Amino acid sequence: MTTPVNALQAKTPVWEARADLVVVGSGVAGLTAALRAQELGLHVLVVTKAAVSDGNTRWAQGGVAVVLEGEHDRGDSVAKHAEDTFTAGAGLCDEDAVRSILDGGPAAVEWLRASGAQFDAGAEGLARAREGGHSAFRVIHAGGDATGAEVERTLVAQAGDRRVPVLQHHIAVDALLTPLGEVAGVTVLDRDGVPGVVRASAVLLASGGFGQLYQATSNPEIATGDGLALALRAGATVADVEFVQFHPTVLYTPGARGRCPLVTEAVRGEGATLVDGAGRPVMAGVHPLGDLAPRDVVSAAITRRMGLAPGGVDDHVFLDATGISGFAKRFPTVHAACAVLGLDPAVDAIPVTPAAHFACGGVVTTVDGRSSVTGLYAAGEVARTGLHGANRLASNSLLEGLVVGHRVAQAVAADLAAGVLPDPSRGRLPSRTSAPAAERDALQRVMSRYAAIGRDADGLAAAGSVLDLSTQDSPLWTHAAVEDASLTVVAQALLAAAARRTESRGCHVRSDFPARAEAWQRSQLIRLSPSGQPVLADPIALEGAA
Repeated sequence: MTTPVNALQAKTPVWEARADLVVVGSGVAGLTAALRAQELGLHVLVVTKAAVSDGNTRWAQGGVAVVLEGEHDRGDSVAKHAEDTFTAGAGLCDEDAVRSILDGGPAAVEWLRASGAQFDAGAEGLARAREGGHSAFRVIHAGGDATGAEVERTLVAQAGDRRVPVLQHHIAVDALLTPLGEVAGVTVLDRDGVPGVVRASAVLLASGGFGQLYQATSNPEIATGDGLALALRAGATVADVEFVQFHPTVLYTPGARGRCPLVTEAVRGEGATLVDGAGRPVMAGVHPLGDLAPRDVVSAAITRRMGLAPGGVDDHVFLDATGISGFAKRFPTVHAACAVLGLDPAVDAIPVTPAAHFACGGVVTTVDGRSSVTGLYAAGEVARTGLHGANRLASNSLLEGLVVGHRVAQAVAADLAAGVLPDPSRGRLPSRTSAPAAERDALQRVMSRYAAIGRDADGLAAAGSVLDLSTQDSPLWTHAAVEDASLTVVAQALLAAAARRTESRGCHVRSDFPARAEAWQRSQLIRLSPSGQPVLADPIALEGAA
């Protein structure tokens, strides 16, 4: 697979590999695409910066939102699932993309089941749960609250059985570009900083999100926005990055940093209620769906109740699940996390707080994963297909990864056969081997303080100033340096988009512009300037927006 290359100087690639398709990331979208591409006869190589099973997918406690033929609530339909998605997306969903992806859900789930995934059984067919923002019981689960782990287990096992080549503990740094600006591979670093290059006709970014932009998140430590940064540096367009969904309920631990255990909203779907320290309901009178309102609504309500504005004193609320019988069996992952803190959800209210969960925006793509740059594709959380809009509907994420993962493999095969993809040998190594990077702790503190759930012009400006003061050019010679540079450019893009969007919509909440403005029913495109700074194009109306 690899060919030695003479190292002319320090950090010159010392090995080279070739493939038809290189997949960056090993979560649900990446492995699904790799498996399907291999079925189509493509030579595939998966590159992942941790172990193959360490992606964000395995942490997903929720499930897969899907309306299966013959296994759904009376009156439920893909059209109603789409309506719920449009409502959650607050006017920024692309109608065609939503219907296309949701229509592909049943076939994708059946493929996953045929691959060995075991979902929880109910009295008739698969058990179904209801989660925030859904009007019906249509979310299928595995292991109670371990759906992501089962999906990841299945895909990793399939990749192993089919001998899909996987380059573990390698981080993708930059794209190889042809003279015409096409993507023809990527440069990578192993865990010791040894550089290599993978030449390929197509590159699929399936690297997940950027939850580590914040001090507390449900994301693993590897979620540092590397794919989004690579796409920007390759000339791709991104959109909707100001919309960062905060999950309403992660397990609260005083002073916690990094990944925090998630308390799946399926707990609320089974009847648990949010209360403050005095036992008063948090969601009473806030939304018709109460505790099962969309995530942005619940997170904002919790934040208001906690009083995180100046003068506030509380930093968490409680989830009262004492009325749920068999909690430990139904939610074993949550129960185990509570036990570490000495809590028993059968008798104790669970302390919870919002934390960064999912990015709603990313690399602008079609529902087939094609980006604005020839040879570059994206799928999963790193992509912006138009499914999510301004706020993700619970459990649409695994579904999107499965559906678009299949489609992007087929798109690459079709583009390769049509001769529209570049010759990998024409890809040039990046001329620049450094990028601006801020000190990570300072970045996380200012983003958590000024660019989380509640934002205003002064705070966003302050965050931008702190980033400017703590940013300096850094050689991209280590995993940490690449991650820091990625977080920095993503933070700059988010702050620019959030400052310009003078309204509150979905999970973008401006305290100085609390109302939704119809003039802002638009997405904002972002690219990098020649100097490497994120710049905003004119806002664009979404064709067919809900």
